[in-house]
Amino acid sequence: MITIFGSINMDLVARVESIARPGETVLSRRADSFFGGKGANQAVAAARACQGSSIKVAMAAAVGDDAFGKACIDNLRKNDVDVTAVQISGEPTGCAFITVDGQGENAITVASGANLVVRAADLPGGLLSAVSVLVLQMEVPLVENLEVARRARREGATVIWNVAPAPAAVERSAMAEMLASTDMLVVNEHEAISVAAIMGQDAGKDYLKAASILARSCNLLCIVTAGAKGAFAVSPDGTQSHANAFPVKPVDTTGAGDTFVGVLACGVAEGREMNDAMHRACVAASLSCMTAGAQEGMPSRDRLEKALAG
Repeated sequence: MITIFGSINMDLVARVESIARPGETVLSRRADSFFGGKGANQAVAAARACQGSSIKVAMAAAVGDDAFGKACIDNLRKNDVDVTAVQISGEPTGCAFITVDGQGENAITVASGANLVVRAADLPGGLLSAVSVLVLQMEVPLVENLEVARRARREGATVIWNVAPAPAAVERSAMAEMLASTDMLVVNEHEAISVAAIMGQDAGKDYLKAASILARSCNLLCIVTAGAKGAFAVSPDGTQSHANAFPVKPVDTTGAGDTFVGVLACGVAEGREMNDAMHRACVAASLSCMTAGAQEGMPSRDRLEKALAG
């Protein structure tokens, strides 16, 4: 069982010649909608990677009582994600408003909505056990994440915490408690350095140094995703391993990190060796970049196996 506790959003994307400055209005030909939210993205990636296996994927989250919320739940169901623990909230479904200019730069405003009322108390006990993998991110309240992580550890579940987006302001004590509840920390290069800094450690611009510090001091496996350079894992004893990215010509990197986390969780739930699980996650993340939208390019298990076979 893989349980994703996290966010669900609807992404609204407009392409413009230039991103509007304060007080300026710019026109876009159209706005496209995509299913998103880091939690939902990771749930879809995990479910597709686990197709045909005995591993089930469940999502615990909240959406609004609105058209976006209904569409998001229907999308999760279509991807074989159990939505029993998705609550209907009085707040609107989370939305991300994204403008992308002609050079590919973007500006994003996220209206969190229902994601801010996700509660650990709403997570059924049956979704956490000694054979469960719990996946967390940073788009729902930290206090709720912490409570779910504590429950998972008491039950003997494996906790994968994706510290994304990087927290702007988190107390060191809260970060320490978060890391103490984590088995596998997944961060990108910048997030690794930011988390180390919150813990009072200056790694400069060296994300592997930051990962080593976090792995050793917090007794966890720290995995750093590094785009085209692949992913690096550092164990508490300092042992490092590396998985290469799959060579592709990217169309849209949105959701690549979430694809990595979801497919990694599938590998862990299936009992794969960490190097194998990371390799599969890297290949899947690369494949996801070949299609626009966070979830659209996430590979099915068959597509992933074909890519792995070469």
